[in-house]
Amino acid sequence: MNILILGGGGREHALAWAVKQNPKCDRLIVAPGNAGIALLAECAALDILDGAAVASFAEENAIDFVIVGPEAPLAAGVADTLRAAGILTFGPSGAAARLEASKAFTKEICDACGAPTAGYARFTDRAEAEAHLRREGAPIVIKADGLAAGKGVIVAMSETEALEGLAEIFGGAFGEAGTEVVIEEFMEGEEASLFVLCDGTDVLAIGTAQDHKRAGDGDTGPNTGGMGAYSPAPVLSDAVLARAMDEIVRPTVAEMARRGTPFEGVLYAGLMIRDGHARLVEYNVRFGDPECQVLMLRLGAQALDLVHACAERRLAGIQVTWADDHALSVVMAANGYPGTYAKGSQIRGLEELPEDSAHMVFHAGTAERDGTVIANGGRVLNVTARGATLREAHDRAYRMVDRIDWPGGFCRRDIGWRAL
Repeated sequence: MNILILGGGGREHALAWAVKQNPKCDRLIVAPGNAGIALLAECAALDILDGAAVASFAEENAIDFVIVGPEAPLAAGVADTLRAAGILTFGPSGAAARLEASKAFTKEICDACGAPTAGYARFTDRAEAEAHLRREGAPIVIKADGLAAGKGVIVAMSETEALEGLAEIFGGAFGEAGTEVVIEEFMEGEEASLFVLCDGTDVLAIGTAQDHKRAGDGDTGPNTGGMGAYSPAPVLSDAVLARAMDEIVRPTVAEMARRGTPFEGVLYAGLMIRDGHARLVEYNVRFGDPECQVLMLRLGAQALDLVHACAERRLAGIQVTWADDHALSVVMAANGYPGTYAKGSQIRGLEELPEDSAHMVFHAGTAERDGTVIANGGRVLNVTARGATLREAHDRAYRMVDRIDWPGGFCRRDIGWRAL
């Protein structure tokens, strides 16, 4: 098959790496790609938010299958345009992508299908939101309703912090995403991620992971898009997972189908788990980043078979083959992230690192300049390793981190601490 992957981050590098392992992949193009992706696939300059341009490119290059990586093109309806052009596509429709594009919509779906989630209220008026905050008190969670690149969530432990968060969102810090705000009950427990393939009718759980959102060790500092992840997540035991599928995922998929907007793609359920019971934190409609990196390292070549079966609506009877292994990914980010950071600093030592089924550095925000890899984003590298135990994966990943010469970057040193 000739395959096109849309996106240019660490998630897409991991997807490209896994797809490339499968002999069904003949030609692989990633748009726009990055410096790491360019080492294993063709990269194409393409506006991935322009569905017509993507469809034309796919037809011109005899693409058999398109995998949409990020949320923005999904929310923009790119998958709809591709399917209308007769191109097999992995990723939900624009209507189904509202499960991520609108926090308020997700709450409506949970209310309709009885999926357990945090209590909430929604506001478009700042004064009304502030009055609600003062009534409810802290801790409390403030969310920009729309897409905010993983950063539009404030977990406020004090009323002052909550009011500052509201001012930030209504003040335009997250653009259009913040025109409506969802204020949620603070849920106690341990958070984990469940990834489920859905073909509109059938569902298949394909892995669990745990992300680390805070910038600093010990879960301190500001929220980020994710500073590292590991898989599997022990807190998502077989019993908890089965219950989450029955109480949250399957009812959601059934409700979406009932509304005439069936969900097709990967549904990423962020769950808060306490006393063996899961409640939904939020949905994403694409693979998580950096969770995708640990999932792909564990899944390998079968990842293509799974997403291809999903796109062809033949998940019934499909199974995932899991090795009894663990994977861990450490995000190396530019100094200052998630605040102001500089681009253009050189990264050395990458070419000396191992690249095999147990060691990979997935590029997130990189570019190539004069034969040198440079930082070109906030989250820049995903140093990822696999092992028979989580400790082995952890030690392998940090050994690679310590060989990378990049004074302009930093990382957390405690990824996987909850399980370890």
